[in-house]
Amino acid sequence: MSQAEQDRRVDYIEFGVTDIGKAKRFYSEIFGWEFTDYGPDYTSFHDGRLAGGFRAAPEVTPGGPLVVLYATNLEDIEARIKESGGRIVQETFEFPGGRRFHFTDPSGNELAVWSDR
Repeated sequence: MSQAEQDRRVDYIEFGVTDIGKAKRFYSEIFGWEFTDYGPDYTSFHDGRLAGGFRAAPEVTPGGPLVVLYATNLEDIEARIKESGGRIVQETFEFPGGRRFHFTDPSGNELAVWSDR
C-alpha cells in the first residue's frame, strides 16, 4: 500500500505492558504475531496486516479504545488465551453478524476477539 493509500488510516497500535517477554510469548503463541526488538523496553509486532508495538510500563491502566481481533474459531482462541495466562473478562455473546468475547492479556490490556461463525 502506498503512503497516499495509508492517508487517514490506522497505521500503528501501541500497548503498554509490564513484561515485554511475556507479551511476546502470549501474542506469538496465540495469534502468530512476529516481533522486532528495539532495545529492552520496546518491541514492535506485525500480525501480517497491521503493525504495532509494546512498550515497557510500570503498570497498565485499563480503558481506552477496544482493539478487536478476528478468528475463524473462537473456542480455540479462547482456550489458547486461558492456557497462556490471559483471562476472559466477558464471555462469548452473539450480536447481529457474529459472536465475540473480551479478554485481558497478562499485563491487563483488554482486547476482544470476534467471528462471523
